[in-house]
Amino acid sequence: MAEQFYPDLIRNLPEADINWLGLRGWALVSKNGQAVFMECDQETRVGEHSHGAQFGVVLKGSLELTVEGEMRKLQPGDTYAIPEGAVHSAVLSAGFKALDVFEEPDRYKIKNK
Repeated sequence: MAEQFYPDLIRNLPEADINWLGLRGWALVSKNGQAVFMECDQETRVGEHSHGAQFGVVLKGSLELTVEGEMRKLQPGDTYAIPEGAVHSAVLSAGFKALDVFEEPDRYKIKNK
């Protein structure tokens, strides 16, 4: 049985509809933004894209984050801030967990149950 990192308090939140293979998350949404508790069971590559501002913290695993051509390797406890409109990509390790906060309240749609 796979480890369950997030408690039911988080896993009972609405699931975000994330299009990146192997990545899933649970969302808290307000009129001012969206917080998503992310997890990735397999190594996942997130291609270049941009959107509103994003702030995150790595909770488990590792993240190679490239923002506007500058790559950083992040470990648990490291934070990152991506400015609005900045082109970025990432490589997430298997077992990666993070909390991401987006300035857009609709960054991810919510999955229908």
